[in-house]
Amino acid sequence: MKKILVTGGTGFIGSHTVVELQNKGYEVVIADNLSNSSENVIDNIFKITGKKPAFGKVDVAEKDQFFKFLSQHSGIESIIHFAASKAVGESVQQPLKYYRNNINGMINVLEAMKEFNIPNLVFSSSCTVYGQPEKLPVTEQSPIQPALSPYGNTKQINEEIIHDFLSVNQGLHCIALRYFNPVGAHPSSLIGELPLGVPANLVPFITQTAAGIRECLSVFGNDYNTPDGTPIRDYIDIIDLANAHIAAINRMEENKQKSSLEFFNIGTGRGLSVLELIKTFEEATGVKLNYKIVGRRAGDIEKVWADTSYANKELGWKAVVPLKETLLNAWKWQQKLADN
Repeated sequence: MKKILVTGGTGFIGSHTVVELQNKGYEVVIADNLSNSSENVIDNIFKITGKKPAFGKVDVAEKDQFFKFLSQHSGIESIIHFAASKAVGESVQQPLKYYRNNINGMINVLEAMKEFNIPNLVFSSSCTVYGQPEKLPVTEQSPIQPALSPYGNTKQINEEIIHDFLSVNQGLHCIALRYFNPVGAHPSSLIGELPLGVPANLVPFITQTAAGIRECLSVFGNDYNTPDGTPIRDYIDIIDLANAHIAAINRMEENKQKSSLEFFNIGTGRGLSVLELIKTFEEATGVKLNYKIVGRRAGDIEKVWADTSYANKELGWKAVVPLKETLLNAWKWQQKLADN
């Protein structure tokens, strides 16, 4: 049974990835400082999979703490690195928090690969590295644009750090997955997106508005150069996204990489506007949403969606969950939260 370290493993993407890893027979060790998640997630992972991952409340950005934790867990063969601050808007307001947390964490993970002989890394990157692309859909060869937010900039910088590190450390490997917009929840309604405080992402805003927790959903801008004036994104189901990480791990374990650092776009290949997403949610759930158009938000990109053909071919992976099912799962998760 291969052992994998998942940093940020109690978070939204991390927890769903831990579930899929355990379902595939991997032994999982989680390091998470619980800054944007809850330790209850561990119990819910156990309810879904019948296995409890090893867990430590660890800040990956604090090297001594992180290395002490790793010294207690021998035999780790791969790392999936999620742990990072992730809100675009907050990063504009608090840039140093993002640079300190996201970049220090990355450096510590790379140093840990050397120190503890861990050959494989999957890095949680982002489509924000493409900025506002000149051509759509975005391929892995699309130019990296100047970042529109400190959050996006940390993803770009971390990709560069990984590149420079691997160029002088033979035998270490990384796949950087450039996600588009992860949405949804586990079909069991036992885990899902659990933002502490004000959500940074659109779907929790939608479900909280539908549940009456928020009076009104704000749509940031309707004067973009898109068919209905609202921004367009590529929304990918959280389980599909989780499985992309397992495909990446498999590729490294089977020595199928074409270079020590590879990049893959992880999305559906379809762009949807904010208003289209709202309409799809209403159709999937039968719940009408109260929303209003407000001004644009700093750092937001007008439109972006993925060309996923390279990931489909090379990773043998494809997004398969229909968006209505994804949004219904997100709504069921929100209702479960309300019942608790």
